[in-house]
Amino acid sequence: MRRIISLVLLVALAACARTGGTIANGHNSWTIPGTLRMGEQEEPDSLNLMFGNNAATDEVDGLIYASLMRYDDEGNYIPDLATVVPSKANGGISKDGKTIVVHLRHDARWSDGVPVTAADWMFTYHAVLNPRNNIKSDYGWTEIASANAPNPYTIVIHLKHPSVGAFDVLTMGGTAYPPLPAHLLAKLPDINHASINAQPISSGPFVLQRWNHGSSLVFVPNPYYWRGPAHLKQLIWKVIPDTNTLFAELQTHDIDVYRNVETNQVSRLGSIQGITVMHRLIGNWRHLGINMSRPLLRDVRVREAIAEGIDWKRLNDTVYQGINQLAVSDVFPESWAAPELPPYRYDPAHAKALLAQAGWRMGSDGVLHKGPIALRITISATNAAKSNATTEVVIQSALKALGIDVAVRNYPPSLMFSREGPLYTGKYDLEWSVDTNGPDPDNAGLWNSAYIPPHGANTSWLDDPIVDRTSIAAQRTYDQAERKKLYQEEESRMRQLVPAIFFHWETAYYAVNSDLKNFKPAAFLSDSWNAWSWQI
Repeated sequence: MRRIISLVLLVALAACARTGGTIANGHNSWTIPGTLRMGEQEEPDSLNLMFGNNAATDEVDGLIYASLMRYDDEGNYIPDLATVVPSKANGGISKDGKTIVVHLRHDARWSDGVPVTAADWMFTYHAVLNPRNNIKSDYGWTEIASANAPNPYTIVIHLKHPSVGAFDVLTMGGTAYPPLPAHLLAKLPDINHASINAQPISSGPFVLQRWNHGSSLVFVPNPYYWRGPAHLKQLIWKVIPDTNTLFAELQTHDIDVYRNVETNQVSRLGSIQGITVMHRLIGNWRHLGINMSRPLLRDVRVREAIAEGIDWKRLNDTVYQGINQLAVSDVFPESWAAPELPPYRYDPAHAKALLAQAGWRMGSDGVLHKGPIALRITISATNAAKSNATTEVVIQSALKALGIDVAVRNYPPSLMFSREGPLYTGKYDLEWSVDTNGPDPDNAGLWNSAYIPPHGANTSWLDDPIVDRTSIAAQRTYDQAERKKLYQEEESRMRQLVPAIFFHWETAYYAVNSDLKNFKPAAFLSDSWNAWSWQI
């Protein structure tokens, strides 16, 4: 992994004005000792990861819940509720890879004082399998043949076959659901409307004190957290959807943390006193998703024409300031599994030829037609980031030159990524968004046809036997060399099919109060991985 590069922007020794200066003890005048104010574009769509679809849910989940294991800032497994990370070397994974044994800590407690035990994980496992629960996905969990708890602090998991996906449900984020409090939930027929979805008790470093919907979430330390109470006295998650407002609050020091700074604001960070700026390549990949189930987009020649009709490098260099790394796949470029593939070439002439081959002819209205049908499609994104709107204009213009008419139809993040939103209902043509990877390249949940909604997150509606075979085969072996071959084959096939155009991997910028200690942005999934150690 690339190391985080930090630049401390020194404060002038001036009067204690709100926009600059220090006080006598060397702290910034705007620092509230013990209180951290995080400026965030989204609020969680649920506080139960089983029902939450946005990145805010992953982050907040890491504050509230302890998982069996976490990822550190470089994507390495670290124990959380588990005493050690199971492996073949320590006997936690059987020689045939089909049994996993997890030993739990004896000192973990819920914020109501009740011990966290294997019964909580067993309840969660059964909740995932309960057909009454309308969870977002059971990906990885269905690889488990059976599980039992021989004692309160041991979990024995028997797999149907070796499965990387099943191992990863023991971690954090995505479909790695943390143990839920069985003592509060076990008697419920389902947990779709359980109180913990909005007012959870905690097994992690923080407890939710209050949720001011649309405005903020306020957290305080969990007094029973097994590592001891968090160092912060209070953590405030301020919901600020507009990035211009976020930047203004950073300038006036009304927030202490602005994560994933908008790219067109990065060059202005140097003008703000008293902050530390960090950046790193992270497991977030931006893409143009294509709904292959839509009649106008079923022909691969149309999808390939879209890929070749847009100058992706120029888009990255202009709208995104050239700070991100162009992508060729959804496998992290620094991963051992990263495939060797060429990017899509920018070739509008060939794109036009492909559309002609597909039977499209230019009409007098400047739009391609095939008989009575016009090639008119939509593009959707969230309406929060300014760069989304700018990008959509660029894509509109480029595709208009090919004879493809594109209308913009954007949504709030809470609707865009919800189960009732355009992606999971298939009511879109093109979509411009970011997906987040974990450290392992397993991607069957995104591309295997078994996970087409409502069964998962294959929102391109890709249904291909080669992708199905390779994605599952790669998931079911621990042999890294074999997995690398399989991902090369899978990604090469997707390069031919064009279910999405992989645009770039994000270089994320973080601006934080220079008084904040131990904040270490993570390459994957969640920056809250060590929130118990944050200090200000």
